[in-house]
Amino acid sequence: MDFNRILAEKARLIEEALDRYLPPEFAPPHPIHQSMRYSVLGGGKRLRPALLLGAAEAVGADVAEDLLLAACGIELIHCYSLVHDDLPAMDNDDFRRGRPTSHRVFGEAIAILTGDALLTLGFELLARAALVARQGSEVGLRVIVEVARAAGSEGMVGGQVLDLGGSKNADPALLLEEIHRKKTGALFVAAVRAGALLGGAQEEALQKLTLYAEELGLAFQIVDDILDLDEEAKLSKLTYPAVFGLPAARARAEEAVKKALSALDSFGPEADFLRQAAEFVLSRKS
Repeated sequence: MDFNRILAEKARLIEEALDRYLPPEFAPPHPIHQSMRYSVLGGGKRLRPALLLGAAEAVGADVAEDLLLAACGIELIHCYSLVHDDLPAMDNDDFRRGRPTSHRVFGEAIAILTGDALLTLGFELLARAALVARQGSEVGLRVIVEVARAAGSEGMVGGQVLDLGGSKNADPALLLEEIHRKKTGALFVAAVRAGALLGGAQEEALQKLTLYAEELGLAFQIVDDILDLDEEAKLSKLTYPAVFGLPAARARAEEAVKKALSALDSFGPEADFLRQAAEFVLSRKS
């Protein structure tokens, strides 16, 4: 399997669907719709929605409308988090994916509303996925509940609070693990579980895919920390290299990928995309 080609194909499928689901650029009110499209369609690997599709394929499902809607819903929620994370009150980033961040182009007020709109549209797409879910609407509703928890104060939002310094007296290693588990890992797990559930996974397969996603999300964030080493050091941010040292951080990422791959031992070649995704996360350069 040529992983880069397959990932590009999944990304193209998701990109085309996002283009359809997002409001037209010049539909009123123009500024918010222009900002939404700018924030979503500006590139990106589309890894989280691709993992959702890959998890469904791993349990024998074909890509259909329910999976595509859910995958795009997950990606919109991810994009919302990036728009808000970039704001001056948060991480104060001026560039994202090689171009100015949303608040630098459209202003802070529109950027805040853009994040709100993307989050809302993301859950609209997840609700639409539940309405047409081949496994039934009850499974679709379970997916919505799990994604909501991953995106809220028990997940991404809670992780961002901790990353901003919400628990200054905590042990750095434990705090770092909790930040990464919530801020990054939660949506990886939600994406994989959503694909597995909508694909009809039995409980044993679901648990193994959950373990895979937990370890993959950890490896992804550690590699992110390593790639952003110089920038994060300037900001004195809590990262794996800062807490454990660079060699130990690399070793932990490698260990996480091994655990992710081990979780897939009982799956056949239908899970090869997930296996190669784990290798990709470890070897990526951006």
